[in-house]
Amino acid sequence: MAKRKMEDSVSQADSRNMIGDKLNFAAAEAYKLLRTNLNFSLPDQAGCKIIGVTSALRGEGKSTTSINVAYTMAQTGQKVLLLEADLRLTNIARRLGLKTKPGLSNLLVGQCQGRDVLQDSGLLDNLRVISAGDVPPNPAELLGSEQMASTLKVLAESFDIIVVDLPPVDVVSDALIVSKIISGMVVVVRQNICDRAALDNVVRQLKFAETKILGFVMTGADIQRKSYKRYGKIYGEPKQSRE
Repeated sequence: MAKRKMEDSVSQADSRNMIGDKLNFAAAEAYKLLRTNLNFSLPDQAGCKIIGVTSALRGEGKSTTSINVAYTMAQTGQKVLLLEADLRLTNIARRLGLKTKPGLSNLLVGQCQGRDVLQDSGLLDNLRVISAGDVPPNPAELLGSEQMASTLKVLAESFDIIVVDLPPVDVVSDALIVSKIISGMVVVVRQNICDRAALDNVVRQLKFAETKILGFVMTGADIQRKSYKRYGKIYGEPKQSRE
């Protein structure tokens, strides 16, 4: 038990070194490149840009990517909100050392108001966070509700960019449900975890839902090959696997 607690402590310390100003130079530059490409992907959209972040499977680094995308966007002086919409497996608030509740789920069912859930990120003054809140029995229904759509609309009036951390597409339908009310989606792909079939399925489902795919971020790539992160928009979408 003591060994497990020690391992968890080390893991949490390592994860804190992967966000915000703790990033190494290569990773920080990669996120700035990602920020540039995202801005080019949504050049004509007036008002708040709402960027979803998802993956095919668990453990691909989507929450880390969500935090760092929000942080990098906020570095330009824009007002940014990081919204933890993975209501089933909360992670972001814990990673940032913030209160886990009340959060989005509590707001959507009317248990609190917006001012009760907005938190300072602890990273930048212009970066705010809304945690997931209590785990509800009906995450998909909440995220697909009219209340979710109206909540995003209200939040968009106060922010320039909203980054929405969503569950993996191949695990549950939540990301596809929310995709109807966002500007576009970034798909995180971890080397040696996500295979071509899983990624093809994500692309197929997002296209079926008429979601704008902004690009792909590869995580866990071989640093020796100087490819710590890649923005998939440069190389195009993955080809369909052969039957």
